[in-house]
Amino acid sequence: MGNFAIRISALIGVALTVSSHALAQAGPPLSVCNTQPQAAACTAVRGDRADGWVAQSRAEVMASHGIVTTSQPLAAQAGLQVMMNGGNAIDAAVASAAVLSLVEPMNTGVGGDLFAIVYVAKEKKLYTLNASGMAPSGATLKRFNALGYHADPENWGPGSGMPRHGILTVTVPGTVWGWDELLRRFGRKTFKEVLAPAIDYAENGFPISQRIGNDWHLPNALPLQRCCTEPDPDSVKTWYIDGKLPVAGQIYRNPDLARTLRLLQEGGRDAFYKGEIARAIIAKSQSLGGSMTMDDLANYRGEFVEAATSNYRGYDVFELPPPSQAWAANEMLNVLEACVPRWAPGQTLASLGPRDPKYWHLVVEAKKLAYRDLYAFNADPNFVKVPIDKLLSKSYAASLCDKVNPDKASPTGPRSTADLALGDTIVLSTGDSEGNMVSWVNSNFAGFGSGLTVPGYGILLHNRGALFSLEPKSPNVIAPHKRPFNTLAAGFVMKDKAPLMTITLMGGDMQAQGHAQALVNILDLGANVQLATDMARFRHAQVPNKLEMESELYKLVGARLQEMGHAVEQVNGSRVGGYQSIMFVPTTTPAASGASTGLAGYYRAGSDHRKDGQAVGW
Repeated sequence: MGNFAIRISALIGVALTVSSHALAQAGPPLSVCNTQPQAAACTAVRGDRADGWVAQSRAEVMASHGIVTTSQPLAAQAGLQVMMNGGNAIDAAVASAAVLSLVEPMNTGVGGDLFAIVYVAKEKKLYTLNASGMAPSGATLKRFNALGYHADPENWGPGSGMPRHGILTVTVPGTVWGWDELLRRFGRKTFKEVLAPAIDYAENGFPISQRIGNDWHLPNALPLQRCCTEPDPDSVKTWYIDGKLPVAGQIYRNPDLARTLRLLQEGGRDAFYKGEIARAIIAKSQSLGGSMTMDDLANYRGEFVEAATSNYRGYDVFELPPPSQAWAANEMLNVLEACVPRWAPGQTLASLGPRDPKYWHLVVEAKKLAYRDLYAFNADPNFVKVPIDKLLSKSYAASLCDKVNPDKASPTGPRSTADLALGDTIVLSTGDSEGNMVSWVNSNFAGFGSGLTVPGYGILLHNRGALFSLEPKSPNVIAPHKRPFNTLAAGFVMKDKAPLMTITLMGGDMQAQGHAQALVNILDLGANVQLATDMARFRHAQVPNKLEMESELYKLVGARLQEMGHAVEQVNGSRVGGYQSIMFVPTTTPAASGASTGLAGYYRAGSDHRKDGQAVGW
């Protein structure tokens, strides 16, 4: 083992002298305000920072050699250690993602999807990777209809008629192909090195952190028809401890996942798509009535694509193109740029400010316009033509301004009570001493994906296929080898052709609208990259036309927005996603820029306080 592995094993060895039960019970409980009776501490008020915005959760992390920000500290530190041992930002991203597949298993894993935007400094070029899954060979509309699944008239968005979990939602996983491809093309390290931290934690165990413990609930995944009324026994065996739901503070191990990661170290992606792992995936699928074949796995390929791009107030914003929803952030920003001067003459978003109900009304209405087009057109561009150039043009954005009443909420479509599953995922960002930067999103889609686990390998199969439509006329209608509408989003911002920042914010349909909100916070309102996520957010659900706002924001503007016609609800931070982003700041002072690294500048990073994570640097 390397030095990192030895240190980790030694530390875990000490921790394991205490039983899992004893660790969970020792000292005050970790989630003191989620149980009754509540601890007296839950009635306290928040303390103030001595500098800047008093409510900011923490300072930006700044570093000139390398930086990593993720939703779990062990993952962030694993990525940083890989860079400190000679790896680059790409190596660090894979190492962090691998650890997250263990420590945050409800949100990501080797059986999921991956997208990334990578800035390669020596080429001064962005690369956009789509390693998302394709439907298996037998995934036809006819088969779904024969099984009793039909389009849902209450849901005119993605996922209409589809089950939420179970084998019918599983598409061919793209994560391992993407990890391997990025390492081969841009990395310095191999699977042997970057997967070592995840293997150590999987074999020796780690204590489950607070927010992740709160989210650790398996969905029902069986049976095939009329899904889903019961959990998968293989999932219970793998993801629970002695058959019981884990809690924050318990030590969790997954030796089966360690086995899978060791096979990847030995055989690369072929071990997953052509070897014994592939055979195990197919055996699991076929045992439940799935239609995936060995050829589906062996023939899987991700692809490098052109990012969707727009310019917002002088900044070039790059987002994932279809079938990702991310490009809706570009359209939303275009609408704000074109229409705010018409909706609020003489005002800007900054002059209105985030305490004004009209500010929120206008941003929500811009979101509605962008998502109207997202739901109408987004699909796999290898199967249908998505008019992305038109939708992201400045003239088109200007043509939409008259569709909004500056003082009244607009409808979004037929009345409906349906709502898309929020979904969960992980996002992370990395930057290294050469100036390479990575914006990364890796996912199982909904919590614990399909709910199905490949026995003996610790692999959770994702449920991204749940976002196909069973409406025959939809561009997103299910078909073999087609990629579904995908909520995953990763973004990148450049200024004057130089890299500025990554933008990542996870959480189902929250992602594109969350990207736009965070960018407005930074580019319009002047927030730093930590303050930008500490500020309250909204989530608007397009199909039921429901507006959710975090509690303090709801108290501030909710009543007025209700008067304007918005259906507003108060929610907590679990509904508005999680953000992880970094910014690069060029310098001209050699001493300040870390001259020994060759990096003419330094990084600033923010990590969402709603999650368990952190930004770390050196």
